[in-house]
Amino acid sequence: MSAPELNKPAPDCEVQATSDRSFKLSDLKGKKFVLYFYPRDSTPGCTTEGRDFSAVYDQFQKSNCEIFGVSRDSMQKHENFKAKQDFPFELISDPDETLCNLFDVIHEKKLYGKVHMGIVRSTFVIDEKGVLKQEYRKVKVKGHAEEVLEFVKSL
Repeated sequence: MSAPELNKPAPDCEVQATSDRSFKLSDLKGKKFVLYFYPRDSTPGCTTEGRDFSAVYDQFQKSNCEIFGVSRDSMQKHENFKAKQDFPFELISDPDETLCNLFDVIHEKKLYGKVHMGIVRSTFVIDEKGVLKQEYRKVKVKGHAEEVLEFVKSL
């Protein structure tokens, strides 16, 4: 599957999220939103990334922007992770990799010398019209949430 293109409509599909939410991404038109894809709940990097987005969540809200974390974890794992970390935003469960494939974030990775297919930490910013305005691939967690916030404020 090909990667989404900047300044073109973002891919759309129906998603399942925490707090018993189910919606199409296109339902979010009228608001900016951030999709940040991460490998797995309750791991050090993913926990730090979620906490960093939580720390600046109010500023995203002031910019009319929602945040959604996305991984292949189950809804139950997401609910537990969200509650334990007190995340103010929803987490999207993508066990069949539909959303991951639409945004081309599943790639070959190496862990302890073994090769496997997994989510490459990536973030996408979609504007109020549903257009992909920015993408960050192979994200390093430190400072990332603030970098995304600065971009959102510039829209």
